[in-house]
Amino acid sequence: MKLLSSETNLVGRWEFKDGKMLKDEVAKRIEFLIDKDLKKIKSDTSGWDILYLDENDGRYWELTYPESEMQGGGPQILTVMSENEAKAKYGLI
Repeated sequence: MKLLSSETNLVGRWEFKDGKMLKDEVAKRIEFLIDKDLKKIKSDTSGWDILYLDENDGRYWELTYPESEMQGGGPQILTVMSENEAKAKYGLI
């Protein structure tokens, strides 16, 4: 379940099936990664975008909700950010 060095973007999806919203395997993996494997660094001013660090390889990852109009913010996307991008958006020192 750890992130591979070749991965840069994980896009979760939800599917409405049998009267329920179900998460696909990527969405479940994103949840696992942010709960167990990545270190939360900081939220942006909106509180919706969150910066994480993969301490295994030093890469920054940003968690976003591109379909925020959906219940619970919708499915999540986890995307690699450069250190400069993280500094600019999240005010890292």
